[in-house]
Amino acid sequence: MVNPNQQTISDRDTCLTPEDLAALRENLTEQLQFRREQLQQITADAGPGDDDGSGLPAASQVEVRAKLATSARMVLADIEAALRRMDEQRYGDCHLCLRPIARDRLMIVPQARYCARCQQVGEAGR
Repeated sequence: MVNPNQQTISDRDTCLTPEDLAALRENLTEQLQFRREQLQQITADAGPGDDDGSGLPAASQVEVRAKLATSARMVLADIEAALRRMDEQRYGDCHLCLRPIARDRLMIVPQARYCARCQQVGEAGR
């Protein structure tokens, strides 16, 4: 027999209230703006800076900027995808097992596509 209190706890852990969704959307929107600004800054900094005397940025700086830009673009894409899922009423479900992603996980990583279990399985397979 299932304890009704356990069901309530389980529901609370996975169900998102309208207030939760509003807070998550605000968080994602702020992250979106931050990443866009970050990407603009990275590309603006691509001009001459510390150089090797040739007037060109040092190769290590170019490599670091390229990696930062790639990372910022990846996170930006994840954030945009999460906002699209919200608009399409598909937000909060794991892309693999299709179960709800835990509320606490989404509050920490609002752009999460996978529940913690599927994320762990995916990372273990790398």
